[in-house]
Amino acid sequence: MTSERSRTIIRTHHRLQKEHAQALKQGDAKRAAELTVAIEKNGGIKLYQAASKQGQAKDRGGDSSKVLVDWLQQLRIVDAQARGQKTSANTPLRCLEVGALSTDNDISKFPSVLQMTRIDLNSQETGIEKQDFMVRPLPTTDEDRFDIISLSLVLNYVPDAVGRGEMLKRITKFLHPPSEQSGRGTTKGPLLFFVLPLPCLENSRYLDELLLLQIMSNLGFTKQYSKNTSKLCYYLFGWTGVVTAAKSGKKKIRDAPGMNNFCIVVE
Repeated sequence: MTSERSRTIIRTHHRLQKEHAQALKQGDAKRAAELTVAIEKNGGIKLYQAASKQGQAKDRGGDSSKVLVDWLQQLRIVDAQARGQKTSANTPLRCLEVGALSTDNDISKFPSVLQMTRIDLNSQETGIEKQDFMVRPLPTTDEDRFDIISLSLVLNYVPDAVGRGEMLKRITKFLHPPSEQSGRGTTKGPLLFFVLPLPCLENSRYLDELLLLQIMSNLGFTKQYSKNTSKLCYYLFGWTGVVTAAKSGKKKIRDAPGMNNFCIVVE
């Protein structure tokens, strides 16, 4: 599909999902049913994922996990020499990729270093478990926790602000405590790779980078790396394990014609 077509599909799907969530919240079952039909007419989640996957093609901006691999190399967690190697004397670090679209992206090229677990709402291929992260059972043992979590272009898919906050809070429950990291091949701390569309920060009435970093800090995350492209903002956070009870509500911080209402609420 053309880039214009894929962008239209993605934008329409996000808008309809948001309206559907609002209708459910308001108890408007008729409107929610109408929006369900509209979502399916737009191609549903399958076409949305196809459009998203198309966006990972080299001519559409590429695989976002390449940025994660580059940062892991800078942290000396991943060595370029390990690309393609299947065995190692060290125990691989465990990486959870939420919203995985492919088993052949760049982060998957280091099986001797990174043990991948991939989940998605609508798995497109073998090797990606069909699962909603928000209903994934909470860890009860160390084997259920992860050293690295990738949340690339996932939070913006959550249709309501409170749900986005709940997802970020839930992420902390799936990371290894920092005190364990020295015995797991890295002293860099558990890591979160986080990607959002750039307009979520630069064109929102309710969120900017300063507020995002404050929200993440309250959840125990410290920024290690960040970069912006023309369309996306990328972050790599280390997790300190110290989560505060601080809340973040919906408050307009700026306004102008054409701005969006993307927001993260932490209750």
